[in-house]
Amino acid sequence: MYTRRKRCANNCKQSGRVSSRHPTTPPTGSPRPRRWGASRTEEGGAVQGLMQEYPLTLPMIFHRAVEMFGDKRILTASPRGLEETTYADWGERTRRLGGVLDDLGVTDDGRVGTFAWNTERHFALYFAVPCTGRVLHTLNIRLFADQLTYVVNHAQDEVIFADRSLLALLAPVMKDLESVRHIVVMDDGKGEVPDDPRIVDYDELLAAASPVDFGVDDENRAAAMCYTSGTTGNPKGVVYSHRSTVLHSMGAMLTDTLGVSESDVILPVVPMFHANCWGLCQAGAMAGSTLVLPGPDLSGPAVAGLMEGQRVTLAAGVPTIWMQVLPELKGRDLSSLRAIVCGGSAVPKALSEAYRQEVGLPILQAWGMTETSPLASVCRMRSGLGSLGEDERAEVRSAQGIISPMVDCRIVAPPSTEGLPWDGKAQGELQVRGPWIARDYYNDPRSQESFTEDGWLRTGDVATISPDGYIRLVDRTKDVIKSGGEWISSVELENEIMSHPKVAEACVIGVPHDRWQERPLACVVVRPGETLERDEVIEFLRPRVAKWWLPDDVVFIDEVPKTSVGKFSKKTLRDRFAGHKLAT
Repeated sequence: MYTRRKRCANNCKQSGRVSSRHPTTPPTGSPRPRRWGASRTEEGGAVQGLMQEYPLTLPMIFHRAVEMFGDKRILTASPRGLEETTYADWGERTRRLGGVLDDLGVTDDGRVGTFAWNTERHFALYFAVPCTGRVLHTLNIRLFADQLTYVVNHAQDEVIFADRSLLALLAPVMKDLESVRHIVVMDDGKGEVPDDPRIVDYDELLAAASPVDFGVDDENRAAAMCYTSGTTGNPKGVVYSHRSTVLHSMGAMLTDTLGVSESDVILPVVPMFHANCWGLCQAGAMAGSTLVLPGPDLSGPAVAGLMEGQRVTLAAGVPTIWMQVLPELKGRDLSSLRAIVCGGSAVPKALSEAYRQEVGLPILQAWGMTETSPLASVCRMRSGLGSLGEDERAEVRSAQGIISPMVDCRIVAPPSTEGLPWDGKAQGELQVRGPWIARDYYNDPRSQESFTEDGWLRTGDVATISPDGYIRLVDRTKDVIKSGGEWISSVELENEIMSHPKVAEACVIGVPHDRWQERPLACVVVRPGETLERDEVIEFLRPRVAKWWLPDDVVFIDEVPKTSVGKFSKKTLRDRFAGHKLAT
């Protein structure tokens, strides 16, 4: 159950090193009464462990960050310049923000939406909302209007905290948001404020609020929710518990995953509305890392400037981000970097190698989904592979990596649940399970399509797994090209095409064929100032892939359309080229 929030007593510290704990009150509720000396639950039962039952909840992370790392920094790149605060001062504002939620009358388990950039204010909401028992709902600012309306109404958000600069995106749907009683505007310096009686000012509310104590007893209570990007049908709601979030944070701190630590300076370019910001906010707070939040400017020069200027050690973003940052790195001192994390879609081998040549670090590929919190695998190089040459190591790094500790994986041929061999050849649907993996969608009858009867999440990815455990995604089940009874990996074709020096981006889709059912069509974006012909692309691929994999045609486009989370939108291209006549 939820420990009732209390207004801070007069002796609570109001500045400097903040603490909301009291000597006689445990931080997250009192343990259950126990009989001393007991080691069995009942006569003749199995011997029980005698460890304490301690709820894994976000207030624990919050208190650790504020009390142990109060002097560590949180920086936000804003239109006004670089703004800096400490965990101690952030903690005070975060507890006041808990008071704001009380003052607004948000119910005990009310959903609180955010429509915001990566900022310290957003980071405060990451903790103020769940640490008072409410549910954080990060809203994707890139959703289409009808999808945004759907997710707000489906989640029944009671209040939305929105950056002023993003109100132009939110305003057109405000009238359709049925459950929203308040829209709290966080002034980031620009943008028209709509005339809506529900609008209130963030700074005024914060100034009038009193700090509250944080406490959540039930580790299985909902902490946050994100909706999938909704490439087919309405987005689906994924609800994270306090327990799953704490365990995921610990998982991100492991050496063989992301290795988040106190000495890190973390730059999460991945949006805070995208799959929990990949867990970097919670893991960073638990570790006491310095956080560099990029705000609204995600351009190549801005990101590269933060990497160099703030001596960033770990940066994380999707491939499209790292593509635009790469040209800005020449001549910069990036010696502080230890990891450039990339996920969201497959990392082109050519992009990873370009980073290795430019800054001495290849991209560290990670894989996951909204449903996996999202960290599910990381492509660390195993010690036994140290003797491989650079080309062979690059090939290993192009895989999605080894499954994270505490997460299980298998590949199967549905409807069978029998695992296929880990031989690097057998292809099947990748399925996962674990303590931070979803078991259901929020109030959604489509759930049964995505979860097996024996409790595994069906990821929708086709994969192989090598004997040493490296997962390699072949394709999405809906994107794999079925040609004459055989499968062609659109992802592998894309990676090969994007290794051509004249190619900026490439997306491969299947188009109907009278004889072979489907054949590949390559949609290619040429680098500025370059020219490229269809036959050049085909000849470049000829020694790199099987003959029957060669695209039947190549079309040149201005840009590859993207989904709301930056992935290639193959559905858009399939619709666009539905009537395309193949050249062969």
